[in-house]
Amino acid sequence: MKLCVIAVGHRMPDWVAEGCAEYIKRMPREMAVSVVEIKPEPRGSKTREQLLSAEKARIRAALPGGCRIVALDERGEDLSTVKLAARLEGWMGEGRDIALLIGGADGLDPELKAEAQQNGGAMLRLSSLTLPHAMARLILCEQLYRAVSVIRNHPYHREG
Repeated sequence: MKLCVIAVGHRMPDWVAEGCAEYIKRMPREMAVSVVEIKPEPRGSKTREQLLSAEKARIRAALPGGCRIVALDERGEDLSTVKLAARLEGWMGEGRDIALLIGGADGLDPELKAEAQQNGGAMLRLSSLTLPHAMARLILCEQLYRAVSVIRNHPYHREG
């Protein structure tokens, strides 16, 4: 199973790329992670709906075929790391690749969120706090590694 983080936004600070690369490097081969950056739609005089629609088309073009979609959204399900690990473990048993979507400044198109809920994926949130997109990307990569460490009983994650 492969995990693909598809994130709207480019030209992230070096510390984001370096941090994500560090956690990606630690992932086991059977659960490889990649990050695909999607160029945000230029704002100009476009409506929010037009921006989201344009970004949705770019995200769809980057989705691996037949993947499970997990949309990150402020209204998504709030999981602990241990619950995320359990969810990942269940998905591993099915063998489908997973695309984790991080929207741009205006979020994700409602169609993508609906697809995430309909295709056996999920809508998850990383925090009740508002996070900058760069931080969200880095935190997601770290949490994926932490969830795998829970699955493998590695001491990286300490409970209690």
